[in-house]
Amino acid sequence: MDNQFYINLPKSVPEQKQDKQPGLESLMNPKPIFDDPNYTGSSRLSGKVAIITGGDSGIGKAVALAYAKEGANVAIIYYDEHSDAEATKALIESRGVGCLLLPGDITDDNFCRSTIQKVVGKFNKIDVLVNNAAAQYPQNSIEDITNEQLDKTFKTNIYSMFYMTRAVMPHFNPGCCIINTASITAYAGDELLLDYSATKGAVITFTRSLALSLIGRNIRVNAVAPGPVWTPLIPSSFSKEQVGKFGTDTPIGRPAQPVDLAPAYVYLASPESSYVTGQTIHVNGGSFIGG
Repeated sequence: MDNQFYINLPKSVPEQKQDKQPGLESLMNPKPIFDDPNYTGSSRLSGKVAIITGGDSGIGKAVALAYAKEGANVAIIYYDEHSDAEATKALIESRGVGCLLLPGDITDDNFCRSTIQKVVGKFNKIDVLVNNAAAQYPQNSIEDITNEQLDKTFKTNIYSMFYMTRAVMPHFNPGCCIINTASITAYAGDELLLDYSATKGAVITFTRSLALSLIGRNIRVNAVAPGPVWTPLIPSSFSKEQVGKFGTDTPIGRPAQPVDLAPAYVYLASPESSYVTGQTIHVNGGSFIGG
């Protein structure tokens, strides 16, 4: 890979706001960078089948394309961002692999079960589950967090991981793996994201406990904890003033682009990480936290 490509990634983004979560990549300025054109892949995931929640845009899109470059067929679960999903599907299929789009609500256990059946029906197996989709609703005070918001955040960010994992287990064989998207907020906290941060803390504990639970079946479970990443969730949840400052306070001095995250997910899905389970990779721009 060309290191200059990463050095030249944007240092900041202009103020902007979208009205609805999860947000659309097509409305963002600048568009998130999800692909390193110098990365061609080396068949590390050849013949494998991966499911990625929230795979239509942002981190999920970058991971989906990287997996496709490594030879994996990809199933993308997304909410209702059909234009983003179709664009991502076209990119994946251009790599000579299959792509299945599955729109719907991952807070619904029945939907999660049905998507697993559709993926097995299409590709005959599942090797990798990436639990990536999330929602966040910034509030200035805990008193502003309604019961409805609390339920929505927990159902989207952690219940869905239980649902998807439980549904996929009958189809998992030794050597399969699960990768969960956590967040720097699980370790550093965030004054505006109390419920979101709590769910991401739960993701870390879920990852560690599930890894212990499944190690006897030779199924690995790990997590990635991003710092600030330029995805549709940012302009669709923060104010335009907050967006204009987004990610500039990291030690590296810029927000991550989705392409920055993809290599960690490739590593955790590949044979090179066969001795890694219950761990979290911190891709956060140099913030010295962890555990």
